[in-house]
Amino acid sequence: MEYIKTTHSIYLSSVPFSLGLQIPPRVLNTGIRGYIRKLFPKLLRSIPGVKLETIGFDKDHLHIVMLIPPKFSIPSVMGKLKSQSASQLRKTFPWLAKVYWNDNIVWSPGYFVSSVSVDEETIKKYVELHGHQDSGQLQLKL
Repeated sequence: MEYIKTTHSIYLSSVPFSLGLQIPPRVLNTGIRGYIRKLFPKLLRSIPGVKLETIGFDKDHLHIVMLIPPKFSIPSVMGKLKSQSASQLRKTFPWLAKVYWNDNIVWSPGYFVSSVSVDEETIKKYVELHGHQDSGQLQLKL
């Protein structure tokens, strides 16, 4: 993991998410999984600095780890990602309309999120080095 330095901040905010599908598990087939793997990075390009680190699936959930700059809220990124991906999935796979039973939903309303934190020693090093311009804060090891 690398620290990201901007004009006014240094951050490391890898955030794991779990999204549940509103559709039956049998629908999350290889074709849809492959499409989602390609779609999410494209959608995230419209949110500067947000990067998809990894993506995985189980029978009825999508698990992703993203890097989200502190200037964005997690709910705003998730809302945009969920709404735009649902729209694209419905357009690309029109047969999903039969699965919805006249509902226009792809994702479950909620999601799980957890932050990945650094240890106390790393935080102390950052605080100690904070006053020194480019004095090695970015090279701190996790």
